[in-house]
Amino acid sequence: MTMTKTVDEAGAVEAPAAASVIVVEADKVGSAASLLNLSKTLAVVSSSRSVRAGDVVVVRTLSDSTTYNQLELPTGRLAKINPGDVLVGVLGRRRALKGFVGDVPDEVAAGDRLHLLNMGGVIGQCTGHHSSLSDAISCEVIGLACDAEGRVLNIADAALPLRDDLSETAPLVIIAGTCMNSGKTYAAAEIIKQATRAGLRVAAAKLSGVACLRDMLNMADHGAIATASFLDCGLPSTVGAGDLAPVAKAVIARLNESAPDMIVIELGDGILGGYSVDSVFEDEQLRAATSAIIFCASDYVGAWGGIELFRRRGINVDVIAGSVTDSQMGEDYIEREFSVPAGNARRNGARLFQIVKSKLVKAA
Repeated sequence: MTMTKTVDEAGAVEAPAAASVIVVEADKVGSAASLLNLSKTLAVVSSSRSVRAGDVVVVRTLSDSTTYNQLELPTGRLAKINPGDVLVGVLGRRRALKGFVGDVPDEVAAGDRLHLLNMGGVIGQCTGHHSSLSDAISCEVIGLACDAEGRVLNIADAALPLRDDLSETAPLVIIAGTCMNSGKTYAAAEIIKQATRAGLRVAAAKLSGVACLRDMLNMADHGAIATASFLDCGLPSTVGAGDLAPVAKAVIARLNESAPDMIVIELGDGILGGYSVDSVFEDEQLRAATSAIIFCASDYVGAWGGIELFRRRGINVDVIAGSVTDSQMGEDYIEREFSVPAGNARRNGARLFQIVKSKLVKAA
């Protein structure tokens, strides 16, 4: 339900008038806005204005979806989205090879049509999607959330400060892959679980992708003592982020506050694509702090391509994981033909961890 009471300069509610600030009662708040700890009752600027990624937007849903019809709340719980729901989300971009593609418009005004780009509540103009998906949920803009002075709220308001230098850190274990759904999250969770069972304190991060708490909560469920992501640095996604190294260093610094024995880092999406993943491997400090690189692929060509792309950067892949190793034949082929260790998180997570642990010992 939307209330159209105006708000004066002090933030007090007045009778309706021809003002551009209204008070809105939202039905659901997306997890992409979780940094701001927002109430469902928000002051909203409804007039047209220039926007940027991270601005908090309030919309009314106009359609349903058979595949993307749930919103992740700041608690991590999933809530069904119904046509007519008033949602609080964050403007952002997405470049999902197997999901939605979308951008942030230059300007936003009440009445504009945008789309829900992911379950975390990232909202933008959808320009395409994978053929297996139904259309993105269409939304009508009510306005942009603002403070008592009418300043538009942005998740960067509560972000960690970026860092140019990496201070002393626990060893980094980085998990990358060919693309989304290549097995990275499963491998990260299994390594965290096995390391925790071995008595290690493990912190975990996700440094690229589109904002959603699900993967971080999964890492915590498997034993991570602390988690953080690019969202903590005020990014709704890492599309167009350019150099992710300052983001990575800020996240790693936060995780080191928990005194971990190792930090497991998942890089969402693939090492090629629109999420700036490759920039992590261009930073000398991050490379020096990395004890093991796990590469996840779904087939032999993907595994070979990842190994080759890393070698061109002067980096060796320490272990191949992902669905290409779901059968013993896959593991055997990779080790025989590519001379790189292979480990499967589903069939033998203990062995995968032992390969990683051996790299930690060598780096110590």
